[in-house]
Amino acid sequence: MGLTTKILLAMVLGIAAGVLFNFNNTSGFLGSGASKLINELLVNGLFDIVGRIFIASLKLMVVPLVLVSLICGACALSESSRVGVLAGKTVGLYMLTTAIAISLALLMGTLIQPGAGMAVAGSSSFEPQASPPLTDVLVNIFPTNPVDAMAKGNMLQIIVFALLMGYAISRSGKPGQRIASFFQDLNEVIMRMVGLLMKFAPYGVFALLAKLFSELGWNAILQLGKYFFVVLFTLLLHGLGVYTLLLKLLSGLNPLKLLKKMRSPMVFAFSTASSSATIPVTLTAVEKRLGVDNRVAAFTIPLGATINMDGTAIMQGVATAFIAQVYGIEIGLMGYLTVVLTATLASVGTAGVPGVGLITLAMVLQQVGLPVEGIAIIMGVDRLLDMVRTSVNITGDSVVSTIVAKSENALSLETFNDSNYESKLSEKMASAH
Repeated sequence: MGLTTKILLAMVLGIAAGVLFNFNNTSGFLGSGASKLINELLVNGLFDIVGRIFIASLKLMVVPLVLVSLICGACALSESSRVGVLAGKTVGLYMLTTAIAISLALLMGTLIQPGAGMAVAGSSSFEPQASPPLTDVLVNIFPTNPVDAMAKGNMLQIIVFALLMGYAISRSGKPGQRIASFFQDLNEVIMRMVGLLMKFAPYGVFALLAKLFSELGWNAILQLGKYFFVVLFTLLLHGLGVYTLLLKLLSGLNPLKLLKKMRSPMVFAFSTASSSATIPVTLTAVEKRLGVDNRVAAFTIPLGATINMDGTAIMQGVATAFIAQVYGIEIGLMGYLTVVLTATLASVGTAGVPGVGLITLAMVLQQVGLPVEGIAIIMGVDRLLDMVRTSVNITGDSVVSTIVAKSENALSLETFNDSNYESKLSEKMASAH
């Protein structure tokens, strides 16, 4: 059984186990004593421990992988003076897809009217964290202390430092060649560590989803069913429609091959709800399965995990329309244009961690004069939607990486079109082991 199949099976079994545990907790089918024992030993014991260790292991790989891989890529890019062109294409495509995502979300929210006729829920409230001004976001991209940036996992600062380091190495003659060789060797070692971690991925995915769905009640989804399914439909439309259309139009490649080869990272993103934690898996898949050259993938994937938040933008668009409808507030055409601009710019400063979309949503609502307290209405279903939109985000990262690599002649078409990638990858890992 291939790794992708194992992970998908673990996801299905984890959701099924979680739903059964949740049913038992709500119905008391096994009795209070047995239910308490199951929750203590399995849900809050074994599953919680395995899931948290798995997430910690993924996060362990993020900073060294991004730093070393990007330095290697920047060395190669600097030699051909393509850094500026590559950066321009990548950022431009990410901003374009985010603008399309938020526009599509507002269109769906306006047409379907998920909040029409719904009463304001209770007296619950949401206290947003203060959002930094855009000027601070732009200034904070540049690190004052690279070690501090790595310790805090500040991806934009790490990217800037790695690009500068790679450029300097490529311009340093023989000393630079020696340092470049060291980083290339180190990159191989880190990729091997990622490969070892992947062997335990099915167990981590099962534990994470079993625990989550054991706690996730369906009452919130029933109460907010219309909003939930509008967001879900828009996410799927963007992920399966917009991305595949862009890939076909801008590269001429087969979108179905990309979606098939990105199944594992999608499942990882779904289970972790964190673009940043999924970087090692996404980067490995984009390079080894899609055939994107390291000098492109090492730049586009970490950057995408930081600024490409299409899934979050979709949630913000539908949520804005929903909250406006619930409170009976008309924000008008200029208000919707403001939402598009604000959400697109906010995605640049959005960290790739679970739940951060609610913080940036508060900023969007404030910009158009809607009550921030409305966020409390949608919080019950946001965690599940967060998992789906993270999968959409990393799909966008892979599509943009492939388009940019194709335009830069840095894509192996043989690897992209190879249908036997799974068996070959397993054989390669087995022989290396």
